[in-house]
Amino acid sequence: MDFGVLRITEIFNSITWKDVVDIFVVSFLIYRILLLIQGSRALQMAAGLSVVVLLYFVSDALQLLTLNWILNTFMSSILILIIIVFQEDIRKALAQIGKHPFTKFQTEYSYGIEEVVKAVTQLAEKKIGALIVFEREISLKDFLEGAVMLDSKISEELLVSIFNPKSPLHDGAVVISKGKIVAAGVVLPLSTNPDIAKDLGTRHRAAIGITEITDAVAIVVSEEKGYISLAVSGKITRDVTPATLRKMLSQLLGFESKAPWWTRITYEIQKGT
Repeated sequence: MDFGVLRITEIFNSITWKDVVDIFVVSFLIYRILLLIQGSRALQMAAGLSVVVLLYFVSDALQLLTLNWILNTFMSSILILIIIVFQEDIRKALAQIGKHPFTKFQTEYSYGIEEVVKAVTQLAEKKIGALIVFEREISLKDFLEGAVMLDSKISEELLVSIFNPKSPLHDGAVVISKGKIVAAGVVLPLSTNPDIAKDLGTRHRAAIGITEITDAVAIVVSEEKGYISLAVSGKITRDVTPATLRKMLSQLLGFESKAPWWTRITYEIQKGT
């Protein structure tokens, strides 16, 4: 047997389950750190430190004594330097680690749903037309061309201002993805289903249309009658109450099905209040 193959076999045979867990945990930590610093100033500083570390090993290999001595002095205090340079990012990382999963769960689901329900309720009372689409598993990126990209926190005030008749974005749809308003003024494809009620306007046809070709959930506010409708899977439920809308969104977006029993009980208590 080839020595190289034999050596690899010995290495694999010597790996224990503890080694696998160790590698997995380290890999996960590195992955989370990269996600944390992605697109931030910390990423550039990390790249700079990587260059310094690389120069240190190169100078050592090439016996560049002066450069190696300078970099060695620098490397001896690199841990302190990292703490000083990345103190804000370290603080944020520790804060995220300390967050309970339940808090994150409520933030992503119940808060966004509640803000949308309050916004469409206010719009319905004022008979202001609106179309809000929740992205689920199927991406809606292909429909965002020409839209105004926002990447904003979901809020009742922002949604109401977007659909204000004086706003240049009021005729388009708002797309919500991963707990954020990602775009406004979105033009959606209209349904060509001949069985759709004749009294349904463009917004309702757009809501039905996007849910026919994706798994999105769409909310429509009628500017003529002031009622709220919910479209999913090419079907539309008309004139739903805010309480019904809240419950349906919770089910369709996975809040009630994914939540542990104690989170569902808490959510029901909050709804009751």
